[in-house]
Amino acid sequence: MNNEIRQRIVEVCDKKIAQKGDQVGVSFYAFFKNKNDDPKLLMEVATWWIQTHQLDHFEKAIKIKRKVKNNE
Repeated sequence: MNNEIRQRIVEVCDKKIAQKGDQVGVSFYAFFKNKNDDPKLLMEVATWWIQTHQLDHFEKAIKIKRKVKNNE
């Protein structure tokens, strides 16, 4: 994933954690607008989420943030 989407993922996770606490879950859809204006990037993130890491639909924001920051 490119640095821009990685930064957006970290920012969204930070915001969700600040609002709802350490146990808040996120879906990969949380990093995109309701309008699918970049289907290629959406598929890239979906592939990273589903195929590469075999994550559930909702995962802890802390877990996702850690994976992104560690370039996993």
